[in-house]
Amino acid sequence: MQTPASMVMGIVFAPLGLVLIFMAAITPQWREGQTQLVGVAGAEPHLLLRTDGLWESCLQVAHSELKQCWPVEGAYQSDPQVRLAQGLVLSSLFLCGAGIVLASVGVRCWTDLPLRSVVAAGGLLVALSGLLSLTALGVYTHNLGILGMEQTPPHRPHHRLPQLTLYPAGSLYFGWVGGCVQVVGGVALLLSFKIRPRCPSCTFCSQLKNKQDTEVYDVSC
Repeated sequence: MQTPASMVMGIVFAPLGLVLIFMAAITPQWREGQTQLVGVAGAEPHLLLRTDGLWESCLQVAHSELKQCWPVEGAYQSDPQVRLAQGLVLSSLFLCGAGIVLASVGVRCWTDLPLRSVVAAGGLLVALSGLLSLTALGVYTHNLGILGMEQTPPHRPHHRLPQLTLYPAGSLYFGWVGGCVQVVGGVALLLSFKIRPRCPSCTFCSQLKNKQDTEVYDVSC
């Protein structure tokens, strides 16, 4: 029995979305900004690049290999919006992984008929994980410029940059794509619940029943 196209699409899209969300979660490039650092008199000013992720921040001197990263701390770490995004992303990764396992078991490529209810349950988890990811990304993007800016710890002056303009970075775009892919994959798996593949032997039985004077044996599919 051929696996329905919706199941194949869901099985492909769900892991792809999981990988994209995982890459976005571990990379410190959810937002970035740059500013000029003026040195002593007569010295050329340096351009500093600042990037922040959910669990790590980095500071780099432009056009050089000087770069320092550290775990998020201070006001940025304790910001309610950042903590909400962290929790939503972790929940999304867990639900998507569980959904992929359920869908893989339900498809059961080694048997004739897939378990549609199990596949649909996996699709529901994958779709929910995509919605959680998109919610986390929406919250972070909406508050991107003010996250951790209310109270800057004075004991880390080298992390406090003047006139720093922040804007979305690459990891945020990876996350948006991954969340959309998760939703599409989950919906595809959910749609497979309504698709009932026709059994060839059952079709043959129905054709025989239309013929007169023919002995028919019922075949259970």
